[in-house]
Amino acid sequence: MSILQLSTPLSVPLLFLIGIAAGGVATLAMDVVMARLDEGKTPPEIASGVLTDSHPDRAPDRLASAVHYIAGTLTGPLFVWLYLAAAGIFGGGVVAVVVAAAVCYPLMIGFFALVVLPRSRGLSRQRLSAIRRAWSIEAAVYLIVLAPVVGAAAIAL
Repeated sequence: MSILQLSTPLSVPLLFLIGIAAGGVATLAMDVVMARLDEGKTPPEIASGVLTDSHPDRAPDRLASAVHYIAGTLTGPLFVWLYLAAAGIFGGGVVAVVVAAAVCYPLMIGFFALVVLPRSRGLSRQRLSAIRRAWSIEAAVYLIVLAPVVGAAAIAL
C-alpha cells in the first residue's frame, strides 16, 4: 500500500462537514460565556479593530460578529484535521480527541495573543491581561463543546 492514498472513505469529508457544524455550535456556546465575562466580548472587537485600524471600543460591531462566527466555524475543520493527524499517529478514539484538543488550545490562544492582540491599539496593560484571561476561558469552553462532538462523530462514522 502506498503512503499517499489517492482515495478516501466518505467518512473523512463527512467528518469535515460535521466539524464545520460543530464549530458553529461551539461558537454559540462560547457566546454564552462571553456575555458573562467582563472582557468577554472584547476579542471579536479587537479582531474587528485590527481589520479596520480602529480602537476595539470603536470597531464595527457587525464585522466583529462576522469575524467571530467565521473564525469559530472554521476552527471546527482545523480541529478535525488535528484529530485525523493524531488518529494517524495514536489511533482513533479518545486519545486522538485529547491530543487534538491539546494542540488546538495553544494554537487558538497563541494566534490571538501573539498575532491579533499585539496589533490592537490603545489598550492598557491591565485590560490586556483581562482580555487574555477571558479569551483563554472562551477557547476552553469552545473546545469542551467541539471535541466531544467531533470525537463522537468520528467514532460513529
